[in-house]
Amino acid sequence: MSHTSREKAKLIARVRRIKGQLEGIERALEADAACVEVLRQIASVRGAVSGLTAEVMEDHLREHVLAPPDDKERLLGGEEMIEVIRAYMK
Repeated sequence: MSHTSREKAKLIARVRRIKGQLEGIERALEADAACVEVLRQIASVRGAVSGLTAEVMEDHLREHVLAPPDDKERLLGGEEMIEVIRAYMK
């Protein structure tokens, strides 16, 4: 996937921030933090993962559905996106 290669540094930075947020949840649980604090941190991670997911989905649509040179590649890109959306919605 060439488009993820072009955005690799940005995507990895986002994943690392999410990893740090998850580690913060772990520390909060180990420290017996208040439930509301843990829930806020979980909501933050959920939002960050959703944002990352949306960015990669958008990149896929732009690169593999809107921009391909022929209908066969466009159809394949669309079918891949349908498969991903079905898995995401479970």
